[in-house]
Amino acid sequence: MNTKIILPEKIRRLIADESFRTDETGMSESSVYIFKEKILKVSEHTWEAENEHRMMIYLHGRLPVPTVYAYEVSDGRSCLLMSKCAGRMACDEAYMLAPDMQCKMLADGLKKLWSIDVSDCPSDQRLLRKLKQAEYNVENGLVDLDNVEPDTFGEAGFRDPVDLLKWLYQNMPEEEPVLSHGDYCLPNVFGTGGAVSGYIDLGRAGIADRWCDIALCYRSLSHNYSGRYHGRSYAGSDDLLLFRELGIAPDWEKIRYYILLDELF
Repeated sequence: MNTKIILPEKIRRLIADESFRTDETGMSESSVYIFKEKILKVSEHTWEAENEHRMMIYLHGRLPVPTVYAYEVSDGRSCLLMSKCAGRMACDEAYMLAPDMQCKMLADGLKKLWSIDVSDCPSDQRLLRKLKQAEYNVENGLVDLDNVEPDTFGEAGFRDPVDLLKWLYQNMPEEEPVLSHGDYCLPNVFGTGGAVSGYIDLGRAGIADRWCDIALCYRSLSHNYSGRYHGRSYAGSDDLLLFRELGIAPDWEKIRYYILLDELF
């Protein structure tokens, strides 16, 4: 395998001389290599990388998540070798051209997450912990200001990440704890025939307010239909379709809160 890093021996044995391609989908800073039946994800060794491995082990047999073949840490990098998910990403054109089916699948995916008993969940991502993580990002200059909503900062928004973090602490909403994906956007949900067939990128998964996933799913739908990604816009978007499929009314204050919180990650 011709990469710029030296892979751990166990990983190299498992992939041998298989051909691969590099994945360019999504916003992840990880390097993702796609083999015929496997995925290799190489990323900086962080708490998210550790949590992704931990949550994939925890959710195996409970939800359709990839099977972990190996997880190794070497030279400050995490190497996660896993199985491929069946089906297509929820941002695939087949779903973008069928918004009713797409939103039903995404809503069903949320309901599956929320159905899991979290009494033994190994990851707590509720607000006090999440805000501490955000605080670390702010203090260490890790907030990507080039990848935020246009009105988050500046004249119409917050002065800077410190100002936003202060507002988030002062306006913490009451939580409805469930099993949360943590980054429930279209590229992280796979479907087959309109049914969820896989969840990926579980680095922020754990116990959290259900509105965290709703908010990020709503934002992801808006971005994908508007053409923010890949330059193509799609007709047929309905801002309330996801909520109708969930059978709930939108809580716009919570949606705004969790979208703003995500700006610090």
